Amino acid sequence: MARALTEDQLLDRVAGLFARHGFDHTSVKDLADAVGLSKAGLLHHYPSKQALFDAARDVGRTHSRELFAQATRVPVGPARDRRAVELLVDFALDRPGLIALESRAISLLGADDVDGDRLDALSQHVLAVFGADEDGGDTERLVRVIGMLSALAVLSLAANHAGEKTAWRPHIIATCLDALGHRDQAPGDPLDPSPRDPSHREA
Repeated sequence: MARALTEDQLLDRVAGLFARHGFDHTSVKDLADAVGLSKAGLLHHYPSKQALFDAARDVGRTHSRELFAQATRVPVGPARDRRAVELLVDFALDRPGLIALESRAISLLGADDVDGDRLDALSQHVLAVFGADEDGGDTERLVRVIGMLSALAVLSLAANHAGEKTAWRPHIIATCLDALGHRDQAPGDPLDPSPRDPSHREA
């Protein structure tokens, strides 16, 4: 395995490719090139493309469970939303590929053209933490949660590309909270759950 990458870093890059191109349109050579290994070298550690996908998905799930275990210590409501968003943003800025893969899985719920069940079921725990239900209930909440995760994936990748993770962090958090329907406030302020007035303009 390439010395420059930890296993988490390698799987993050792998996850990013799967998220961008889908399982069927990502080749082992593409994956090997992304992590700086030969195709044979990559297959020495992971015997197939499916094994790589499963490993990336599993590490993403493991991290998600750990993050949301922290978030669920906060009662359901705006404060939990903020805590979960802050944890997700910090993780996404560190591992944007894993977040992108999780977000893709959730955004494709119910689609007929996804990669079989390979993008399946990762979403259930994430949605539950934010109080969303794909099978009914509050449609607006489900749409807002999916929108928040999609924005998070795009913005964390962009922040990494720009090399501006620290500067972008508070703005990504604010954008994600806006997507959930919370009024944008400075970090550390009590979270006001009232929706933003569309006529309001920040000074």
